[in-house]
Amino acid sequence: MDYYQILEISSSATAQEVKRAYRRLVKKYHPDSHETTANHEEIIKINAAYEVLGDAKNRLNYDRTLANQQYNSLNYRQSKSESASQYYHAERRSHQAEDVSQFEWLKNVYAPLNLLVEKIIFSLEEELEELSGDPFDDDLMSIFCEYLDNCQDYYEKGKKILKSQPNPPRYAGVAANCYYCLNHISDGIEELQRFTMSYDYDCLHTAQELFRLALEVNEEARYMVNQTSY
Repeated sequence: MDYYQILEISSSATAQEVKRAYRRLVKKYHPDSHETTANHEEIIKINAAYEVLGDAKNRLNYDRTLANQQYNSLNYRQSKSESASQYYHAERRSHQAEDVSQFEWLKNVYAPLNLLVEKIIFSLEEELEELSGDPFDDDLMSIFCEYLDNCQDYYEKGKKILKSQPNPPRYAGVAANCYYCLNHISDGIEELQRFTMSYDYDCLHTAQELFRLALEVNEEARYMVNQTSY
């Protein structure tokens, strides 16, 4: 697990904030504290995290390791996006049946997919606002997790819809943007799910950025539809 997550701090936390977080958690989980939260295993993890983050040199090396991991993750996401065009070209080459009409594709694929995407994206800020009342409240977090489950269902339905019919060549760019949009949404949901487990606000901010990118790509697809339909 991420040492920053263990100490419940952001990667930009100051040395003093690291110390305060460490003391607070030791007090909470120490076996001799007589607290109901006392937990020997948690203390082991907290001490390991502080041994790294509490030392300037060790923390610098650790941050470099994290940066490399994030770089590799970014490359992975980029490779997923770069494969989108190849995916659609392969679909059209392998599909022997005639393309469905442009109108049918817009009606049966693009329109319902766009509706699902908007249900996911436009609900995020409202859900986060509700959760912000107290992220540690079990009931509020349960409601937010239910929203994420719905998002995952919408995402899975969106994937099936997008693959249900080959896109007409005229709307190849629109279909590719829809694919990029779903990729960003999928990655965003993963980051939000990590946030619900770790309360790591870096995950939350990454998810918000991914949803913003998804909205941007979705709007570009809508613009292309409007332009192509004339």
